[in-house]
Amino acid sequence: MKVAVGGIHTECSTYSPLIQTADDFKIVRGEDLMREAGLASGRFAEITFQPLFHARSVPGGPVDAACYQSFKRDFLKQLEDSLPVDGVLLIMHGAMHVVGLDDAEGDWISAVRKIVGPNPPIAVSYDLHGNLTQKIIDQIDIFCAYRTAPHIDVQETHQRAANLLIDQLNGGPKRCVAWVPVPVLHPGERTSTEDKPMKSLYTGLPLFDASDGVEDSNLMVGYVWADTERATASAVVTGTDPAATKKAAELIAAGYWNNRENCRIGVPTKSLEDCLADARDCKTHPFILADSGDNPTGGGVGDRTDVLHLWLEKGMEGGVFAGIADPEAVEAAWWSEIDTELDLMIGGAHGSSCPTVACQAKVQLKRGDPDTKSREVLLEVAKNLVILSEFRRPFHKLDDFKAFGIDPTSALYLIVKSGYLSPELAPIACPPRMALTNGAVNQDIRALQNEQRQSPSFPFQQDFDWLPTARLSARVANKAP
Repeated sequence: MKVAVGGIHTECSTYSPLIQTADDFKIVRGEDLMREAGLASGRFAEITFQPLFHARSVPGGPVDAACYQSFKRDFLKQLEDSLPVDGVLLIMHGAMHVVGLDDAEGDWISAVRKIVGPNPPIAVSYDLHGNLTQKIIDQIDIFCAYRTAPHIDVQETHQRAANLLIDQLNGGPKRCVAWVPVPVLHPGERTSTEDKPMKSLYTGLPLFDASDGVEDSNLMVGYVWADTERATASAVVTGTDPAATKKAAELIAAGYWNNRENCRIGVPTKSLEDCLADARDCKTHPFILADSGDNPTGGGVGDRTDVLHLWLEKGMEGGVFAGIADPEAVEAAWWSEIDTELDLMIGGAHGSSCPTVACQAKVQLKRGDPDTKSREVLLEVAKNLVILSEFRRPFHKLDDFKAFGIDPTSALYLIVKSGYLSPELAPIACPPRMALTNGAVNQDIRALQNEQRQSPSFPFQQDFDWLPTARLSARVANKAP
């Protein structure tokens, strides 16, 4: 049996000035795709996987329409060339926004269904911060999503979807999908699975899986920084019995709804001014400060200098800023010798409206390749270290710092563009702080432009009642009891 594998994966803030193009995406194919997906040869001996390609970008702004159409056209052509297939595994995110297109994933997945026809089952894996629509649900037979945020179960999620798909292809029961849109939209920072109440909601999902007729239960937080009609939380369940599948989805949805007012950010969260005051007074280290409004893993641009500007204005020292995306400043520093001092203007390189920082910087280290736009430079600025990157990216792993000769555990202050801290940084934070900063993923969500979202939706509106009602995929709805 042959299963086609591939997809597209990104998260898009409609509040970002940065339009994503093909240069923002990394494309993996063949064995590289299978290895990254956790579906390497030998794991599923009875199946021949046909890898197409997987396009993935660091979250950012909306995707350029021509870029999206080019990816879609190439993907469908490769799928057509692979026919016939017995099934399809799509590795998606769920929060892609394409300029001029309301439901990009629905467009992509329905096009796949049209190519393969009505019979081959389609399984999808999603990020729990993705958004669903009935159009998507009506195309698929199996749905699995991450159960951790920060995400540490990515490959396991792909494998869950693959296992269900392969079991069905091997003669197991046909699967069905039911979902319940939940009118709640919290940012990921309020819904980390490390913190109450989400921790108990997510650890409880396998209990639903153990119910008769239910096989994979999912709670989707959704994506709040896209002002789109489809932006909402949801419960999505894969099962073999439509009635049991619907009931599980309704119970999961009710559990989230009943806890909507209990979701809290798990680290101390303050204004930028107050965070810097805490840093100045702190006696333990490393003090890790998350610049939440410009977090590139949530859709932030990564080019803002709000924190650096105020830090220097206050004369603070000992900070490690990792990092700020500014290709022009990187270009200027790249051609300078080590220990050269030069005058630089940093900030707003990708269109963010933020303070620019005029500074004298000493070049400490250079790494990367001009041909792949991967150049990065380490600068000393007023007794602080600042890492500039040519391409916007997060610095969330210990090795991201060690590559510059920096031991993050020995630093006085680490300033990173992040929401909740990554699994590698959180354990060393002593203490952590999240600054409520400006940017494309601003935590003050009630102040966001809010024209397209469905209403009512908590917390944008708060005085309303709601009861969960599950909807089945059209692929089984006519057969449901």
